[in-house]
Amino acid sequence: FFFSPLRTPISAMFRHSLRRLGAAHPQYPNLFKPLDLGAAGTLKNRVLMGSMHSGLEKGTIFGGSTDLTSMGKFFAARAEGGVGLMVTGGVAPNRQGWVSPFAAKMSNSSEAQSHEVVTGMVHDAAPDSKICMQILHSGRYGYHPLAVSASPVKSPIGWFTPKELSGAEVRGTIEDYATCAKHAKDAGYDGVEIMGSEGYLINQFLVERTNKRRDEWGGSYENRMKFPVEIVKAVRERVGDDFIIIYRLSMLDLVSDGSSWPEIVALASAIESAGATIINTGIGWHEARVPTIVTSVPRAAFSWVTKKLMKEVNIPLCATNRINMPHVAEQVLERGDADMVSMARPFLADANLVKKAEEGRTEEINTCIGCNQACLDHTFKGITASCLVNPVACHEDELLIEPCAPGSEMDVAVVGAGPAGLAFATTAAERGHRVTMYDQAGEIGGQFNMAKAIPGKEEFHETIRYYNTMLQKHGVNVKLNTRVSASDLKRHDGVVVATGVEPRTPPIPGIDHPKVLSYIDVLRHKKDVGKDVAIIGAGGIGFDVAEYLVHSGDMDQKADDVDVGAYMEEWGVDITNEARSGLQERKLHSPARNITLLQRKQGKLGAGLGKTTGWVHRANLTKMDVKMIGGVTYDKIDDDGLHITIKDKKGKETKQVLNVDNVITCAGQTPLRELCDPLEELGMKVWRIGGAEEAGELDAKRAIDMGTRLAAKLEGAKAGEVFTMDPGGGAKVIEFFRNYRNKKEGVA
Repeated sequence: FFFSPLRTPISAMFRHSLRRLGAAHPQYPNLFKPLDLGAAGTLKNRVLMGSMHSGLEKGTIFGGSTDLTSMGKFFAARAEGGVGLMVTGGVAPNRQGWVSPFAAKMSNSSEAQSHEVVTGMVHDAAPDSKICMQILHSGRYGYHPLAVSASPVKSPIGWFTPKELSGAEVRGTIEDYATCAKHAKDAGYDGVEIMGSEGYLINQFLVERTNKRRDEWGGSYENRMKFPVEIVKAVRERVGDDFIIIYRLSMLDLVSDGSSWPEIVALASAIESAGATIINTGIGWHEARVPTIVTSVPRAAFSWVTKKLMKEVNIPLCATNRINMPHVAEQVLERGDADMVSMARPFLADANLVKKAEEGRTEEINTCIGCNQACLDHTFKGITASCLVNPVACHEDELLIEPCAPGSEMDVAVVGAGPAGLAFATTAAERGHRVTMYDQAGEIGGQFNMAKAIPGKEEFHETIRYYNTMLQKHGVNVKLNTRVSASDLKRHDGVVVATGVEPRTPPIPGIDHPKVLSYIDVLRHKKDVGKDVAIIGAGGIGFDVAEYLVHSGDMDQKADDVDVGAYMEEWGVDITNEARSGLQERKLHSPARNITLLQRKQGKLGAGLGKTTGWVHRANLTKMDVKMIGGVTYDKIDDDGLHITIKDKKGKETKQVLNVDNVITCAGQTPLRELCDPLEELGMKVWRIGGAEEAGELDAKRAIDMGTRLAAKLEGAKAGEVFTMDPGGGAKVIEFFRNYRNKKEGVA
């Protein structure tokens, strides 16, 4: 079938006319209602783009000026995309507050002047959009040896034991916050957000878990909350009334010995009295063992927390966490859960999310799937953030998607409608190339069609919906149920091979036994699987298959259908928020099958999973009684089951037979490249992207990045040329200080 380009809908023009007349938006009336902030001005809508560590907020070694043009382009694109209020990534008020070595800091006028390009570009792009700078002191979370805190209590996820601040240093830190805020105002920011949640320094003063002091800053809650209250007072006094102060308040700590609900209410009231304009919701410390933002968290799962505080204060409250689509945000506001909604990562996925919602183009929104693979995982590795579904994010200055020059248009074929092929096809067609896409399957999506069936990966439906829409919008000629040969493609100027991978069959005696299945047999072909199962391979695919098999019932539900109450029970969250820290005993469900997950190498299973999500997958399977065994040699498979040899760390070997109904292989994959040689023999220009170029672990981030970058440079690309993101030098800095920490503290 053939998709023809869409024209601008008449309904979108009608909506614009209504908005100009001041009428309520027909689809999202609450989301597009202005919000009066008094002396600090009016927000044009109820959308706050939440703070993210992107790596664009660069610092310097000696605290001087730096070029923040890339940061300016990033925020300007979101301002132009319709966001009412944006918050930058965290900027430290002093060197001790750095998140990582030489990270962003604002303690002098030179550093402030560097930010003028950011605020200038934002206000030029959209004069009615506002931007606040987040002031973040990392405290004991700092990845550097200068870290300080309320008390010398090391974080379970930190590198260094922090130094305890003296009374004079506490006062000095309060002054540093105020100075930082004044510099932000001088730099052209419309306000600041004071980061008081997620377990950073202010949180560390608030709770007995980390505050062991017995001076005026410790002991009673009245003393412990004095630190944030004095910060807000000092900032308000320094910046005046016409400046936004957002306070990010931890309303649900999700760690032992955290805040109680009465303490949270007392703090919120005091923060309001001290001069805050808006209170933003913080959910969970970074060290909490309850997932709060990953894709398995239901949409708007924590808006009930904000709602409970609504009746306690008179300033606007902002709900946050896993609000990723306009209708979800509208529902939060319609229920009265909050006055505003915060969406952070969704603006990595789509800079124009708000504009598309306002114009009635919701189907064109590239939805954040909450995977963390290119945003938070990059941040913790010292790599500039981006987005799995949108590689342009944070790379607006170097990954340019621009119309191709007249006369340079190409007629190009794409073989394979998986993530890599879809990214290439839609981007190339958007630029003006003529694109024909072939796939032997009856639907687009490739491996995403298996991923979307995994419990906790319901958001993958959205990516397929987005690509279906963009194929149509940009006029890609899509030919499904079509297997092509090299001769079929001769009429094209070039061919992009995005045929993906095929499962690798491990050389195990008995691998052809009837009880052996591949992960494709299970996830795509839905073959019957018995009660007792062994899974060979503990990478991402092995973990996904295990997650799929321990559940029963509907395996392909949509993201809006995930049950918030069941999720909170499963992870031990008190949905009434009466228990201190919001924690209660977990209510676990029995697994549908008995699973044993195996890997050849010794050590922690799933070590190669995402840095910020791997622990969630391991915890999920552990609570479902999945057995995880490393150091395994696979001897044979027969009627008795899977015969293995287990070698422990001391080299001792133990023989074992796993009497299972099925053995499922997730032992890697190999590229599908059968078209490449015949095409090259015909003298055609050929490019490989995605799994067809590099199989490894299935990696949609790499695949979409490859496809997008090739499309951006297609007319000038040499045959076989591969384009990938430059990780930059930040990772080397992080690695240096990790090694320094290991040597200093004797960490293996």
